[in-house]
Amino acid sequence: VSPADAFAINKSVRGWSNIPFITVPLSRTHGKSFAHRSELKHAKRIVVKLGSAVVTRGDECGLALGRLASIVEQVSMLQNQGREMMIVTSGAVAFGKQRLRHEILLSQSVRQALHSGQNQLKDMAIPVLEARACAAAGQSGLMALYEAMFTQYSICAAQILVTNLDFHDEQKRRNLNGTLHELLRMNIVPIINTNDAVVPPPEPNSDLQGVNVISVKDNDSLAARLAVEMKTDLLIVLSDVEGLFDSPPGSDDAKLIDIFYPGDQQSVTFGTKSRVGMGGMEAKVKAALWALQGGTSVVIANGTHPKISGHVITDIVEGKKVGTFFSEVKPAGPTVEQQAEMARTGGRSLAALQPEQRAEIIYHLADLLTDQREEILQANKKDLEEAENKGRLALPLLKRLSLSTSKLNSLAIGLRQIAASSQDSVGRVLRKTRIAKDLELEQVTVPIGVLLVIFESRPDCLPQVSALAIASGNGLLLKGGKEALHSNQILHHLTQEALSIHGVKDAVQLVRCHSVGRLLSSIFKHVTELNQLSFLPPVRDSKCEYPAACNALETLLIHRDLLRTPIFDQIIDMLRVEQVKVHAGPKFASYLTFSPSEVKSLRTEYGDLECCIEVVDSVQDAIEHIHKYGSSHTDVIITENEKTAEFFLQHLDSACVFWNASTRFSDGYRFGLGAEVGISTSRIHARGPVGIEGLLTTKWLLRGDNHIVSDFSEQGSMKYLHENLPIPQRNTN
Repeated sequence: VSPADAFAINKSVRGWSNIPFITVPLSRTHGKSFAHRSELKHAKRIVVKLGSAVVTRGDECGLALGRLASIVEQVSMLQNQGREMMIVTSGAVAFGKQRLRHEILLSQSVRQALHSGQNQLKDMAIPVLEARACAAAGQSGLMALYEAMFTQYSICAAQILVTNLDFHDEQKRRNLNGTLHELLRMNIVPIINTNDAVVPPPEPNSDLQGVNVISVKDNDSLAARLAVEMKTDLLIVLSDVEGLFDSPPGSDDAKLIDIFYPGDQQSVTFGTKSRVGMGGMEAKVKAALWALQGGTSVVIANGTHPKISGHVITDIVEGKKVGTFFSEVKPAGPTVEQQAEMARTGGRSLAALQPEQRAEIIYHLADLLTDQREEILQANKKDLEEAENKGRLALPLLKRLSLSTSKLNSLAIGLRQIAASSQDSVGRVLRKTRIAKDLELEQVTVPIGVLLVIFESRPDCLPQVSALAIASGNGLLLKGGKEALHSNQILHHLTQEALSIHGVKDAVQLVRCHSVGRLLSSIFKHVTELNQLSFLPPVRDSKCEYPAACNALETLLIHRDLLRTPIFDQIIDMLRVEQVKVHAGPKFASYLTFSPSEVKSLRTEYGDLECCIEVVDSVQDAIEHIHKYGSSHTDVIITENEKTAEFFLQHLDSACVFWNASTRFSDGYRFGLGAEVGISTSRIHARGPVGIEGLLTTKWLLRGDNHIVSDFSEQGSMKYLHENLPIPQRNTN
């Protein structure tokens, strides 16, 4: 079919095809990239780059047909919305390799095949296949596959093979540009690939040296060059990772970067290249920044994940938080994710204060509401004037938005009431049980962690909710309506001023952006950790009594001073006798003269006779390690120092925290609760009106004396008592 015929066919198909055709506003002036994800829905011209890991199967021979079909469906959907779609694809080499392997096997003589036998034929040595030959054999087949898939959506595709010369020779560059524009005009999807059958090596010292010079040495740089050349609005780079991480993906500290700014290159540590292909994440980032400089927005995302890849392209165009978005417009303040981290850290510091210190903060905030009355009312007046001028609020909402002297006085009175009643909230003993002789259990109230509160048109909510969070020792994220912007800003400033008297300013954060979807971190995999070691039996019991249980030991933290001591030697000997495989953490490995099995992740739950050993410098170091890598399930400290133990019990944020007792006591039956469905590490919230009580949860504190579970078996010497003990009264003066 000629291009003109294809254009006519596409026009006629539009009239009767039942494929939905959606018209979206797409007009924009190219030259400056989009500043925010929400603007991506206006992208008219889009390049989708498919990396080798996306196009090929895991065995690197042959194509991932299901994945390709999904990508073609998404591209077709966007094309039918009136957008201009282009694809830069890999896969010719892999497809050609598959074809040539089959051809070599089939070309063996019948006699050789008969005498070799079926099993030996499969193992027959195949010569190393040259990449250019594979590309030549695979290009036509790859294009035929794309044509067949796009035909299902009544869309015509066209293949263009390029080399570096096609961009650096001015006449060839103009020819390429004209061809692409003509194809887009006729509603044809260009499918571009480097001509790997004849491609020359990249020019030296000319790679990514400015907007007008880029060496087409891989499909990342090709996609970037094409995007700028064609004044493309959006470049989507699909790879086999979720996006750009601040360190190599898979490492414990790796965090996905939601938005990447040109000045952030120094904050990223790149790993190795992709399992296939020429590039790697570093090449993708360089190409993305080059395209961004040329006025094209870029998103790097995962095109292989089975739960994501089926709609990754359309999700990106809809502005959803997928992958890493490259933007030249950096916000003045911290990101939402950074604010969540700050609230978490500040909340823990807040929870560590004495009750009277938290009350003092609230009293001070109440005083500020009256002392700074004029500044607050002036900011509120500005909000009211803007709302009235724009006519966007109904009269009832204007009344809720309005602040007055009487409202501020009432607020101050309410805050003082919260402060007065808050001193018996965090740390209150709810239950006390003697499990056995010298083994006592307490259930105490603790903060939930971080609260997210969304409110509109009522700035007086901000100090009220802040006071409740402070009283209950919780970090707080506040998301107020834009109609109360100025009022919320002054009230949040005063709240942080009050928090500053005890150095916990970051505990309350005011979120200013529209997106609140990624505020809190996901729960880590289950792992149980221990700190300073003094006694052997609880370690053996925790790891070896029933290693498949969720309350079995998984990570052993050892104080640095105990290395190369008799206690440490006894622990290692015990683990060896019990046939426990030990994985060395990074710090522990640095102390060893041999090379043990190094741990792949400090968050691993083994569920078997395996564990990780890591070294810490102090109890605070152990707590920070557990907060970073732990699951909040069960954590134990084994020490003779009561002061150190109490510090650990009070400051560690886990569901069960023990002193000198096996992790295996973390069990509903052993706690005297009868039975259990499971052990929850979530923080279940209250229902209905929420005051201080609804902002608290509990944790269990167990104080023992070298107890182990086997002592309570039928052959053991100890019996469970489960006696209720009187709850001590707290001094609130």
